[in-house]
Amino acid sequence: MKSTRYLFAKIAWMAMLAVLPASPQGRQEPGRSIGTVSTQGNLVVMTLDQDALGKANLFDLVRHTLRFTPEGDKYRVENLPLHWEAEFGAEISSGQASLHQFAFPFSGKSWDSFSVGITGSISFGAAPGGGGRGRGGGVSIDRFAQLQEAARTLVNTMPAICVFFKPRMSGTRYLKEMSDQVVITWSLTEPVGGIQDFTWMPTVNRFQAVLRKDGSIDLSYDQIAAKDAIVGIYPLVAAGVEKEIAVIAHEPAGAAANVGVRNIKLAAADGIFLKVTFEMRGTVLPEGDPGLAGTTYRIAFARAENAPPDAVWMVRGGGFGGRAGRGGLRYNASGPGVSPGAKITGNTVSMQGTLPAALQGRARIAVSAEVTLPGAAAPMVDQVPLQLVKLTGLQSPEMDLSTVKQSDGPFAMAYESFHYLALPNPRDLTCTVIKALGDKFDMLAFYSDFRVDNQEAGTPSTGPLGGGPSGGAVTGIGANQRGLESYCSQGRFQWQFIQPVYVGSNQMQERPPAGVTDTNTHNIAAYDHQLGERSPDGRMPPYDYAMSQIGHEMGHRWSAFVSAKVNGETIPLGPTHWARGLQAPVAFPYQRPTEASAMGGGVWQDNYDGTFTQLDDDYYVPATGWSYLDLYLMGLIAPSEVPDFFILRNLVPAGRDGNGHPIFKADRTKVTIQDVIAVEGPRLPDVDHAQKKFNTGMVVIVEHGAKPGKELIERTNAIRERWMDYWETTTGHRSSMTTNPN
Repeated sequence: MKSTRYLFAKIAWMAMLAVLPASPQGRQEPGRSIGTVSTQGNLVVMTLDQDALGKANLFDLVRHTLRFTPEGDKYRVENLPLHWEAEFGAEISSGQASLHQFAFPFSGKSWDSFSVGITGSISFGAAPGGGGRGRGGGVSIDRFAQLQEAARTLVNTMPAICVFFKPRMSGTRYLKEMSDQVVITWSLTEPVGGIQDFTWMPTVNRFQAVLRKDGSIDLSYDQIAAKDAIVGIYPLVAAGVEKEIAVIAHEPAGAAANVGVRNIKLAAADGIFLKVTFEMRGTVLPEGDPGLAGTTYRIAFARAENAPPDAVWMVRGGGFGGRAGRGGLRYNASGPGVSPGAKITGNTVSMQGTLPAALQGRARIAVSAEVTLPGAAAPMVDQVPLQLVKLTGLQSPEMDLSTVKQSDGPFAMAYESFHYLALPNPRDLTCTVIKALGDKFDMLAFYSDFRVDNQEAGTPSTGPLGGGPSGGAVTGIGANQRGLESYCSQGRFQWQFIQPVYVGSNQMQERPPAGVTDTNTHNIAAYDHQLGERSPDGRMPPYDYAMSQIGHEMGHRWSAFVSAKVNGETIPLGPTHWARGLQAPVAFPYQRPTEASAMGGGVWQDNYDGTFTQLDDDYYVPATGWSYLDLYLMGLIAPSEVPDFFILRNLVPAGRDGNGHPIFKADRTKVTIQDVIAVEGPRLPDVDHAQKKFNTGMVVIVEHGAKPGKELIERTNAIRERWMDYWETTTGHRSSMTTNPN
């Protein structure tokens, strides 16, 4: 039993959203220390334990061609010297391509049309349920998905080829059809110049796919600047052939029949999927039954008996989008490599997926399971002790494509994820700091000299909404305190970055490089002249992107979650970010006379003819301050200091004014702070008793055995100094910010 508890004590789940809310029915695993901590001046230095974030796997196929040769319904794979078709053909103006001279056989069908994704993939037909296809063609994944996990989630979603699939790429696609083959070529760049980007200048990424009449496929890589992507072929595999691997018998101790485990069956499905079936003592609650909410069937896999889990799969009951019965209550399968959907039949709960690479090739793996019911402590109602299981009949489709040989396989599908280090569990980051230095921080911001597996340079944010040095809870802001103990806080800690910001990203640069220009008003270089006018040296203030990021994310500690009740109607003003049509001018501007809140909304001019001019939009670049409503929610101004405002709904574009500002037709609804209080209650503690002095820990993170470099220290220190100035300026000097680690 001790081994089972150890296994589940190490589980970490991450929901990658812009702000991570606490689940009212799930449990948050407590954070753990993942490194050592010291201080260097006013900075906290965290040195990670060895392999705390796994290992990076960077792209290594430049100047090579991967050839996939069909053999029955499978493929032989080999890595060859580059074979490059010099003639690209015509540019593809849209994602849809058609063949006129032959049909390409793939995934059990012959295709005369397919979708060519701008981000480096090809998809065939429609995805089940109509989803899965990207707006730019090809396949798509969630915004914050880690590539090392996303590669497995693409399995059996739709027939697809990931040539060099990397979200957020842009550029040009070409197609040339011949009598027996079609050549598709991409010339792309990584995103450029933005706050979420890693480069100020376009990068070169040229790669190519050749699809032949005989079903063979070549994927070729000429010039590749990017280091992370998903590469491989994804035909659908759904024959349904199962081969039993093991049955783990269990005697439940007093659990209700629907949550008492009789046994767990493991089977190989179609030779590549691991199928897990919980057989219960009684009938499982059907979808739509209110009693299923929060019920969780969970199984963990580890490479050894005393090792932390390499994968945790679960089926959980809850509301997931309003499908399946009353109130949309249904079961959802989740976990790394799990295929979408769970199957509930009588007294069984089933899910299947592909196991991570860490478990491949092992003679035995450690397996344990548990069933939990909803509640603050998520009480465990049944637990299956850890057992060692011999895996047989499984051939993983995930492989090292640089070393694969034609004699290997054949494979039903084959892919590799090239990625940076895994995203940390944010609670682990916080607990590492607090356990070492004490519960003395209101906020934590993290910076690093390594990249993590996120396509965006910035970071979402999360936190338990602690009460500061005095403890307690802040109420009346539309968000509730939760899970302080899982962040190792006794009551103070409030908010944090989820992941470290990379020192080489745009937002850790002092300014754009000299000579960089931009016409995109969401990129800071577009404001070079305007912002430079306020500086003695004629240059824009330093680290503007960094202030946009930290101001916006730390602002989520209070905003934007409230609603207002107007004439009996409850109107959400967000959620998460203020609605585009919310009138949200900044009370104490940071650097421009007219600024909209860092949390969204806009500055709107009423033209008194049914139209409204947008003087500043809801994007947080350049860095801006906070609105009167934000400052009220922060406890820095009284309700009487919040001017009446309004929200515009049913926005319809109606041209631009002489200065280029957008004009919209809209329906205007007046809102007062009392309308907000009518829904949320008064903000407590009130302005006379609310916290006014805050402390942010500025943390630099380095890998095991490394020391922080000069660039990381200097840039983080500069951001630290700007952050204190930004805070005091944008709060009208009604609050102060320190960055004291001692």
